[in-house]
Amino acid sequence: MSTTVLALPRVSGTDRRPATTSAKAPTDAGLLARMAEGDRAALQAFYTRHHVRVFRFVLRILGDRTQAEDVISEVFIDAWRQAAQFEGRSAVSTWLLAIARHKAYAVLRRRPTEPIDDDHAGRIEDTAERPDASLERTDRAQIVRRCLAALPSTHREIVDLVYYHEKSVAEVAVVFGIPENTVKTRLFYARKKLATLLREAGVDRDWL
Repeated sequence: MSTTVLALPRVSGTDRRPATTSAKAPTDAGLLARMAEGDRAALQAFYTRHHVRVFRFVLRILGDRTQAEDVISEVFIDAWRQAAQFEGRSAVSTWLLAIARHKAYAVLRRRPTEPIDDDHAGRIEDTAERPDASLERTDRAQIVRRCLAALPSTHREIVDLVYYHEKSVAEVAVVFGIPENTVKTRLFYARKKLATLLREAGVDRDWL
C-alpha cells in the first residue's frame, strides 16, 4: 500500500459539522478496510467523521492549537498507514484516540522546559469544548469548564473520554494502556474532586 496520502486540512476547534447520519454511511471498520486497500476517498471520509473530536482531545492535552493541528495530521497519517493492522479488539474511535494520546504526549516530552506532570497540565488554559457543551453560553458552563481545567491532567482526560467521547471504562483503559481497575480508581477520584470544585463554585453536579 502506498504511504502517500491526501493533504489533510487544518482543523478548527469551532468546526461543528455533524457526522454523516445516513443509514447507508460506511462503518468505521469499513472505511479502515478501504483505507488498507489504498482508498484515499475513505481516508477523507474517515478524517471528516473523526477529526473534530480527536483535535479537541489533543488540544486539551497540549494547550497549543498549532501543535494540536500538527499532531492531528500525524494521527490520521498513522491511521492510514496502520489501517491494515487494525484487529477490531476495540472500537475504531478508541484505537484512534489511543494513537492521538500517544502522539500528544510525545510532543510534551519534547518540550525541554515544560515537564509532564499533573500540576503543570492542570494550569494549561483549555479553550476547547467540554462535556457540558449544551450549556456553553451560560455562566454555569464557564464555571464547570474552569473546574474541569483544574483537575490533574490524567483525571481530566478520563472525564473527557467518559463524558464527552462516551467511552466505557474498558475503552479508556485501551486509550491509556492501563488496567481497568486503575481507570475506575482515577475516575472515582476525578469525580470526587470535580464534585468538590463544583460545590465550592456553587454549581450542582447532577450531570456527573
